Amino acid sequence: MGYISELLPHRSDYSDFQRVWRRDVVAGITVGIVALPLALAFGITTGAGARAGLITAIYAGFIAAIFGGSNYQVSGPTGAMTVVLIPIVLKYGTAVLAPLGLVAGVIVILMGITHCGGLIKRVPWPVMEGFTLGIALVIAMQQLPSVLASRSVSGQNTLVTAWLTVRSAINAGLHWSSIIILVVTLLVKFTYPKISRALKIKVHVPASFVAIIFATFLVAIFSIHTPLIGNLPRSLYAHVSISQSNIGISALLIGAVQIAFLAAIESLLSARVADQMVHIHESAQSYKPNRELVGQGLATIVSSMVGGMPATGAIARTSVNIRSKAASRISAITHAAFLLLVVLVLSPAIVHIPTAALGAVLIGTSYRIASPGNLKEMLKTTRLDSFTLLATALLVVIMGLIWAIAICTAGYFLMTIILDRTRKVL
Repeated sequence: MGYISELLPHRSDYSDFQRVWRRDVVAGITVGIVALPLALAFGITTGAGARAGLITAIYAGFIAAIFGGSNYQVSGPTGAMTVVLIPIVLKYGTAVLAPLGLVAGVIVILMGITHCGGLIKRVPWPVMEGFTLGIALVIAMQQLPSVLASRSVSGQNTLVTAWLTVRSAINAGLHWSSIIILVVTLLVKFTYPKISRALKIKVHVPASFVAIIFATFLVAIFSIHTPLIGNLPRSLYAHVSISQSNIGISALLIGAVQIAFLAAIESLLSARVADQMVHIHESAQSYKPNRELVGQGLATIVSSMVGGMPATGAIARTSVNIRSKAASRISAITHAAFLLLVVLVLSPAIVHIPTAALGAVLIGTSYRIASPGNLKEMLKTTRLDSFTLLATALLVVIMGLIWAIAICTAGYFLMTIILDRTRKVL
C-alpha cells in the first residue's frame, strides 16, 4: 500500500496552508501573468494555435500541481517540447497531438510506477549546474523577440535563432520603445526589493509583479507604442479524435517515446533545480521524482485529450514562482486558476500588458538562475567539474537538453574513471 500511496496526493501537501496561502496566491498570480504570453506563443509556434497553448497551461498546470511530486514546480507548454512537436505536427497535422499525448503520458506514468524517477539523481553535480546555467541562457535568448519587438527567426538551435533574431531586428530598425520598457522593467524588478526593505513594507509583493504593473501603467499613461499581449482565446476546450490522426503505429510510438523522455527529463531536472534554489534538495521536503512523473503523465494525457499539447515542468515559470516567495503547491494551483480567470473575466485588463515587460521579467529571472556569484565559486573547483559545467551549459544551448545531459554525464563518468586509474598508476 505504501508503494502506491507515495505516488498519490497527500493531506500533508497542504499542511502549511494557513501560514502560506496569502503569499502563495500572490506568487501564483505573478507566475500566471508571466505564463500567459508564453502559453500563447508556444501554442502558435507548435502550429496548434494559441488556444492549445492556453489549454495546456491551465489543465496541465492544475493537474501537475496537484498530482506532481514537487511543491514548487509549475508545468505547462515549454520551448523544449515545442522543438520536438513542430516537425511531427508539420508532417501529420495537429490531429496527431491527441494520440501522441495519450501514449506519451502513459509511458511517463509507467516510468513513475516502475520507479525510474530515481535515475535522475545519478546525474553528476557539475552536469546539473551546467544544465541550470544553460537553461538560464536559453530562457534569456528566447525573450529577444519580445524585448526587441521583432519576429523570431528560425535557426538550427537556440544560439543561431537568437543571433538571427537580433540581426533581423537591427536590419528592420531597433524598436526603442520596447527596449526602454525592458530597461525600466529590469530596474524596477531589481530595485523594488531594496526599496521595500528600506521602507519596511510588511506586505510581500513579488518584484516581478510590481515591475509588470509599473510597465503597464507607464505604457498606458504615456501612450508608448510597444506590442501588447492582445486578444485572448475565449474557449478552453477543443474536440479531439484519436481516429482522425493519419500517423502510423511505428511513427506514433517513436514520437511518443521522444516526448515521454523529454517530459520526464525536463520535469525532473526542473524540480531538482527548484529544490536547490530553496536549499531543500537533501531534505525530507525535497521533490518525489516518481510521483512527479505520474503527475506529469496525467497532465499530458488530460491536456492532449481536451485540445492541448504534451506538457512538462517549466524551469522559467518555476523559477519565477520561487523568486516570488512561493512556499507550497498552492501557488502553482493559483497560477492555473488565474489563467482560467483571465480567460473568463480579466482578459480586457490583461491585453494591455506589454510583451517587452514580460520578456524583461524572464531575463531578470534568468540572471537569478545563473547566479553569477555562485558560478564564480563553482568554477574554482576541480578542472573536470569546471569543464563539465561549462560544456553542459554550451551543449544545452547548441544541441538541446537531452543530448547535453547524455553526453556530459557519460563524459564525466568516463573521465572520472580515467583519472582514478591514472592516479593509481602514479
